[in-house]
Amino acid sequence: MNIRINEQSVSMTPPCSLAGAAQQFKPGADLLILNGFPAEPETLLQEGDQLFLIKRGEQPSADELEALMAARHTPGIHARLKQACVGIAGAGGLGSAVAVALARIGVGRLIIADFDLVEPSNLNRQQYFIDQIGLYKVAALTQNLQRINPYISVEPHQALLGPDNIPQLFAPCSVVVEAFDRADMKAMLVDTVLSCLPGCCVVAASGVAGYDDNNSITTRRISSRLYLVGDGVSEAQPGNGLMAPRVAIAAGHQANQVVRIILGERS
Repeated sequence: MNIRINEQSVSMTPPCSLAGAAQQFKPGADLLILNGFPAEPETLLQEGDQLFLIKRGEQPSADELEALMAARHTPGIHARLKQACVGIAGAGGLGSAVAVALARIGVGRLIIADFDLVEPSNLNRQQYFIDQIGLYKVAALTQNLQRINPYISVEPHQALLGPDNIPQLFAPCSVVVEAFDRADMKAMLVDTVLSCLPGCCVVAASGVAGYDDNNSITTRRISSRLYLVGDGVSEAQPGNGLMAPRVAIAAGHQANQVVRIILGERS
């Protein structure tokens, strides 16, 4: 019987339980993840199973760490995510949170563009730290993403995006996330990607301000290559500012739609 244990192919003689595999290959393992889910020690292994054996509190080797970070994925998903390239236009509240989510699940290559600096007013919703105030956002975000997942490629571009540089910067991408504040910049990004990068989808956002109903944030398919996240109406204005919880809900929608596109789920 052939199975994979911590991403290594092994051959075992059935019947064999999770506990038996753990005793043989990683004594002391107390978290047994079978095909993406925690399982009981007495569970019997089957041909083709993927098993991760983890000892809580143990610092894994560099060779093991990437595999263990993806242990909760459904088998085969990590390899497909690792091959993907995603562009993120804007590294503010939406863009930085989307980048963190995609880095954590192991999207292999992120191309991130923004021209701005980290400011104190950003810290109520953006994925930065106090000691990063004054750094360019793309530089600070790259630092944070490399600490989260050193096994992905992050390409930062400190640049103001426009029709002249968007096609070149995002040419390798299968998906581009629109994460701007201004409506005119949003429209420009969407129009440029859809017209100049025919193989690329866009996941845009509109209406994420304030603290309105959680469920009013939705993801809609606008066309075959354009998805729109938000409620479509709640713009940032006096009395209705940008706040971490609702921005995070929208960023989660955007990141999840990116994953769906990578994995072939277009509806």
